[in-house]
Amino acid sequence: MFSGIVEALGTVVEIRSEPPGCKLWVQEPRIVPEIRTADSVAVNGCCLTVVDLQGDRMAFDVGPETLRRTNLGRLVPGSRVNLERSLRVGDRLGGHFVTGHIDDVGTLLERTDQGDWSFYWFQVPRRLSRQMAPKASIAVDGVSLTIVDSEPDRFSVALIPYTLAVTTLGILKVGDPVNLETDVLAKYVQRLVESQTWDQPAEQ
Repeated sequence: MFSGIVEALGTVVEIRSEPPGCKLWVQEPRIVPEIRTADSVAVNGCCLTVVDLQGDRMAFDVGPETLRRTNLGRLVPGSRVNLERSLRVGDRLGGHFVTGHIDDVGTLLERTDQGDWSFYWFQVPRRLSRQMAPKASIAVDGVSLTIVDSEPDRFSVALIPYTLAVTTLGILKVGDPVNLETDVLAKYVQRLVESQTWDQPAEQ
């Protein structure tokens, strides 16, 4: 479990093909020395397991499903990624509960910079927009954000200067893909509503 508060920006240093997946090596000198093999780390919001460590580099095995359903499959050496270690019992929850299980990939549709702030519109699959509402939480590339406006096929967020400076969101360009995870509570509410229409079992 994560909070959506990015701890550091890492740099992809190697992507080694290991069919059917790959081994992803990420460098980050500040937090990697504190990480141990088998720890969980969110990389652009996707929960991965550390399988190897070498100095200030850590490696992850990334499977074909993850490569296909997230933007990790589009990474290249030199790409920057958001990193967050999993929560510990007793940690402060500065963002919201983030599972690290990506729901889908969205696209940056529009970016408006106003001074040091930026306002983004993201395209989103309609099935996910049912789990979104203004002032609700959303994780974009692992960053906990508050939705400003929510429409059937898109939503907007307002980004403060700090978020733009310390996460990959500051370097996004129109057309870039982002990993999306909706609020886990919204998933349960939607499931509960949908279940009301299920056929009732026949009485015995």
